[in-house]
Amino acid sequence: MKKGLFITFEGPDGSGKTTVSKNVFNMLIENGYDAIYTREPGGIGISEQIRNVILDPKNTAMDKKTEALLYAASRRQHLVEKVFPALEAKQIIICDRFLDSSLAYQGYGRKIGVEDVLKINEFAIENCMPDKTIYLDIDAQTGLNRIEKRESKDRLDQESINFHLDVVAGYQEIIKENTDRIIVIDAKNDISNVTAKCYDEIVKIINAK
Repeated sequence: MKKGLFITFEGPDGSGKTTVSKNVFNMLIENGYDAIYTREPGGIGISEQIRNVILDPKNTAMDKKTEALLYAASRRQHLVEKVFPALEAKQIIICDRFLDSSLAYQGYGRKIGVEDVLKINEFAIENCMPDKTIYLDIDAQTGLNRIEKRESKDRLDQESINFHLDVVAGYQEIIKENTDRIIVIDAKNDISNVTAKCYDEIVKIINAK
């Protein structure tokens, strides 16, 4: 049985990922595609509660392995309640972040190691990987300059520049190992331009399927 299409958006903080992915989703709906939008961590009730724990700036005592496990737990519930049913219904899923974020942020940023982070997530996702991933490419400092304008910053936004540099370096390694799945888009351009490029790429993906 044919399944739907699972497309994820990735990128460092300040890449415009959330804005662009929502814009692309809205364009898909306007053009008659059967699509849903979701995010990680979150997307459904239980996962949103876990998100609040992970990102709460007050939770400074959180152990890095606890953080990685919470992301995996949130991901599992999100898949079961939202992604798997949407795939069975043959819908197009636009998801803001997925496994690559855990590999970059916990594997590289927290220095837990990619293999260990991958192991706990393999248990959670049951081989459910995105069909394609759009990576919004921006350097760490430019991204941090952008999020400086935010009124409130979550626990990860407040991490040091060295942490964010490690995350970006991690993403680059992930891209090298997944060139068939990950499409890199320059995120330094105007949001409308980035959105248009991402939409065009996703339409190509849909038509190819």
